[in-house]
Formats: sequence, C-alpha cells, structure tokens
Amino acid sequence: MRRMAKNDEQRAQAVDLFNSVWKLLDKKKRTREEDDAMLHAAHASRHHWGQVGTPLNFARGEWQVSRVYAVLKRAEPALHHAKRCLELCREHKIGDFDLAYAYEALARASALAKKKGDVARYLKLAAKAAAGISKKEDREFFEKDLATL
Repeated sequence: MRRMAKNDEQRAQAVDLFNSVWKLLDKKKRTREEDDAMLHAAHASRHHWGQVGTPLNFARGEWQVSRVYAVLKRAEPALHHAKRCLELCREHKIGDFDLAYAYEALARASALAKKKGDVARYLKLAAKAAAGISKKEDREFFEKDLATL
C-alpha cells in the first residue's frame, strides 16, 4: 500500500512539474531565475517519470527537456535530449505525434547548433512523420509548431 502511495505521489509530481514547465515556456518574458526553474523542473519531471512512467512518458520528458534547452539556446544538451527522445520512440515503437515531435526536436536543436544539413534532414523526417499523425487537430497543432523553426 505504501509503495502505491509513493508511486501516486511521484506520478503527481511528474505531472505538476511537466505542467509548470509549459507555463514557463509559454511566458513571453522570463527572468533568469524562471529560466533556471524551468530547466530544473523539466529534469525533475523526467526523473519522476523515469521512476513511475512508461516509455511514452520517458520520450515526452526527453522532448520537453530538449525544448527547454532549445529555448535557452543551449544546442548541445538540446541535441542530446532530442536524440534520446528519438531513441526511445524507435526502441518502443512509439509513432504518431511523438515521433513527429522527436524529429522536430532534432531539427530545432540542429538549427541552434548551426547544422544546416541535419536541419533539412530532420525537417523532412518530421513532415513525413506528421503525415502519420492520426488526429487532425494534433497534426495541425504539430505543423503550426514546426513552422516556428
């Protein structure tokens, strides 16, 4: 019983931290302290998902960490976490929305790293994966996000 309560607590923490990162990502202007909080919350969320989540949660957590690093203009860790996201998608046969976002993360991080050839390759793969997104509204959301690159 105690183990289940602990898992529920970690799951709740993972969700709360993930959502707090979104709030900070959506904020027009953040302070340095908010940037730090956003980064730490993204890593903490991914850690908690690593304890109680599924491979889908792991991949989404890696994507979010990559996005935070990209927003903070830190190419190397953005690339690292984007690659990990794609590895998890491939390893666990995760497709649809999440696979498209794995390629989006790689394109975004590659752009920061000034790797133009990689950007073009990952954009093409992201577009191909987007065609496989089953829900129209998810596909439109993804395409709008991809266009921000």
